[in-house]
Amino acid sequence: MKKAAIIAAALALGVTAPALADHHMAAPGMSAVLAADARADDSARDQYRNPAETLSFFDVKPGMTVVDYMPSGGWYTRILVPYLGEGGTYIGMNPAIPADATGFMARMANYGDTLPGQVTEWLGGAPGAKVVGVNVGDEMPESMAGSVDRVLIFREIHNMHRFGWLQPSLASIRTMLKDDGMVGVVQHRAPHSASADYTDGSKGYMREADVIALFQANGFELYARSEVNANPADPANWPNGVWTLPPRLGGATDETRPALVEIGESDRMTLLFRKRP
Repeated sequence: MKKAAIIAAALALGVTAPALADHHMAAPGMSAVLAADARADDSARDQYRNPAETLSFFDVKPGMTVVDYMPSGGWYTRILVPYLGEGGTYIGMNPAIPADATGFMARMANYGDTLPGQVTEWLGGAPGAKVVGVNVGDEMPESMAGSVDRVLIFREIHNMHRFGWLQPSLASIRTMLKDDGMVGVVQHRAPHSASADYTDGSKGYMREADVIALFQANGFELYARSEVNANPADPANWPNGVWTLPPRLGGATDETRPALVEIGESDRMTLLFRKRP
């Protein structure tokens, strides 16, 4: 989506550009970050995830303090940590994880202990933002309240919704955000006519109106929206959910795979929220 169109989308909602702190710390430009060796295996997905355009829409700047909710394999971590620069802070946040969790859930626990070393490994020790890991429900350091410029949630609202993580996570996020802080969301998008059973989170897709309503119910209001991550070729009605499409191609056969690859990754909403007073 062109910058003029993004601005037009914001103006259509009757908003102006978000107020930002003055950030002057030197950091690599976005082009250099996207071309870094640490992203050699990531860059094939840039055409679908549009990281430069998405972070520009969210007005993420070097020197900011940014929360990345559920970084998972670190795809956006490898962009944000170098881009925020040594004057910035990157906070990886995971939901509260039960002590008896196993598998991938267990790997999301104790994030304060595990994330900094993981990021060092991901980036090969390259310099970048200060790295902090937190789990929702941990005792939040007093200094973290009101300290965050942006919270970014990439393709995780469906999991937050179906596993009961949404309300406690958004409560913590409200506490962490500055008064002018914002929450950027990218989420697989279902048609507005999709059934409640299809959009309960288990298929990966959510209706845009439902996501907006969930944020409104938890103390946020829609600030702006963008179509930068839209994919009109995705009908978003796959019986096996979003994982039918690339990169997972779950259940694909030799006969169906070429058409799925041609569609590409999912249709996605891109929304920006602010705290409601």
